[in-house]
Amino acid sequence: MKQQETIDYLLKVVWQNMSNTYNQIASEFGITQAIGYMLINIDKEGTAVSQLAALLGVKATSLSRMLNNMEESGLIYREAAVGDKRSVKVFLTEFGREKRQLAKGVVRSFNDYLNKNLAIQEKNQLVQTLQKLNKLTLGYTVTTENDEQKSK
Repeated sequence: MKQQETIDYLLKVVWQNMSNTYNQIASEFGITQAIGYMLINIDKEGTAVSQLAALLGVKATSLSRMLNNMEESGLIYREAAVGDKRSVKVFLTEFGREKRQLAKGVVRSFNDYLNKNLAIQEKNQLVQTLQKLNKLTLGYTVTTENDEQKSK
């Protein structure tokens, strides 16, 4: 099988193209795709750093530089959670809420574009397939030739 025919390759290429498109648009607003995604996922009541890390698929410690940059840019502020000083919540500033609205608009516009160009059946099938791929990926374990030999 050629690399270009594998599911993981195609998913990576499609996501990379989407990410690049989002980054080009986001740069016009002075942010990145990752910052836009983060802004969209910060709740009005604040969102725990650990929760943001899970949403982005990174460790909480890896998020530190990004949060520092966002704080320096005036997009967010951080506060220790009430009752648990070890837990930190992130909140949007007024400026952050403005950028969040712009990011949401871009996401809505892009999804409207996709919805206009995909039949409902195509979209539903794609969503179901991606959900199944995610489930299969999470359940995958590596098997070696030795494991296969033992089971025969």
